[in-house]
This record gives sequence, structure tokens and C-alpha cells, in this order.
Amino acid sequence: MEPEHLKVEHDGLIFDVTRSGPARGPWVVLLHGFPVDSRCYDAVIPRVHDAGLRTVTIDQRGYSPGARPEAVEDYTLDKLTGDVLGVLGHLNIAYSMIVGHDWGGIVAWQLAAKNPDRFTGLVAVSTGRPSAMRDALAAGSDQRERSAYIKDFIAEGAEEALAARNGVLLRRSGVPADELSSVLEPGAMTGPLNWYRANFTGDIAQALACPPVEIPTTMLWSDADAALGREQAEFSGRYVYSDFRFSVLDGVDHWVPEHAPEQLASEIALRSSWF
Repeated sequence: MEPEHLKVEHDGLIFDVTRSGPARGPWVVLLHGFPVDSRCYDAVIPRVHDAGLRTVTIDQRGYSPGARPEAVEDYTLDKLTGDVLGVLGHLNIAYSMIVGHDWGGIVAWQLAAKNPDRFTGLVAVSTGRPSAMRDALAAGSDQRERSAYIKDFIAEGAEEALAARNGVLLRRSGVPADELSSVLEPGAMTGPLNWYRANFTGDIAQALACPPVEIPTTMLWSDADAALGREQAEFSGRYVYSDFRFSVLDGVDHWVPEHAPEQLASEIALRSSWF
């Protein structure tokens, strides 16, 4: 079917949503991370369709122009997961697979853990389960150094620093320049940064608390990721009480959907064969 570009209302906000793919087939929800919107999956989606799967993408809270509340507390994980459930309810999608990269991965872990009756499988990309991140830190890995950038993201004035010189700091991290246009618009950076401010200040353990996952799960990690180390990805299997697959991409940086779309689509298709 031709892609349908929809405006979906939830929680008083308007989300930009696209559904596409074959006329029939299992649904796959694709969640983007910081600082890009769902365009990050543009090269993945046709390959997923070729595998007989239908897709839904959501420009999440802070990214859709109609869904940019101002308060930091409007970006807690319960709000972020509620948005996804609300959109799927509007679309009458009762069951789907869930895929998430970066922050989208954190949201996807939460959704899979707390709604095993709604999601048939999980593919987490780059971002391990929160408890695995804790384990990685306890194991003495270099994850603390890798995560040092977060303190800059939650600092006052982070918007100006990241937007300066057409987003040079973000581009240096490997973000594809053509995907930064939306977040560099005036006022558009605050919402995405509020994801960090709402969940990485105060009691972080409580904010990110997540039950074990009881649905089939794939953890896809790339060994050239500068921000997220192997331990936080591999240790995620300790908290999956179902089939768990740990897959490593050699020589790929953090931006897996853009730089390894074939491999990501293959992992999605492989995970879909479980249901």
C-alpha cells in the first residue's frame, strides 16, 4: 500500500505518523532516537516491506511539531511509552513487533517489558536494557566515560551549544547532516533534550526501572559505537526470559539505521519469524 501520512492526536498533542507496507502482514513499530526523527529508518523500511512486514513510524514527543510540550516533566518515560500505545490504539493495531534505536530503544525496552500482551518481539538497537547499563558500570567497563556527554545535554544552554554552527557538534558525532534539519529549527531542540533532563536527573534508577522482558528479543550492537559499549548490550540478555539473540555489527558506528540498514532489516525479519 502507499504510505499513509497521518496526524494522530494523543494526550492533547498531535503526532506525525506514517504507516506503510504490504496490504497484509505483521506490524512493526520503528522508534527513532536522539536527535533524529523517523527519517532515520528510510533505508530500512523498504527492506522490511520486502520481508512481508508492515511498518509504523512515529515522530515522537518533542519531534513532531504538534507534540512539543514545554515542561521537562512532560518527557518522562511513562509519557513516552504512553504516546506509542496511544498511537497504536488510534490505528487499531493490537499486536506488533517493536524496534527502537538509541532513545527509541529505551522506550522499546519499557514497552516490551510492561506490555508483553501487546508486542510479539523486540529488536533493541544500540541501547541495552537499563539494568544492563547498571551492570556494565558495576563491572568496571568504560561505559561511564562513554556516557559523559549526558551531563552536557542536561545543562542549561545545551540547546545553543548543540545548534551552534549548524549543529557541528552533532555532525562530528556522526549524525547524518540531512537528518538534522528539523531539530535545528528555532525552538525544536528543547523537547528532544528534555528526554535527558526528565529521565537522567534525580533518581535515575527509579526513572528507568524496567521489569524483565518475556518476549523474544534481539539486541543489535555495533562495535564502533562511541557512546554505548558492548557490556551494556550483551548483559541485556540477563533480563530477557525468552529467546535472546545478541548480534554484533563489525565496523559500524552508533548510527545503525542509516549506516547498516540491510543488517538491521535482516534482524527484524529474522525476529519476525518467531511469531
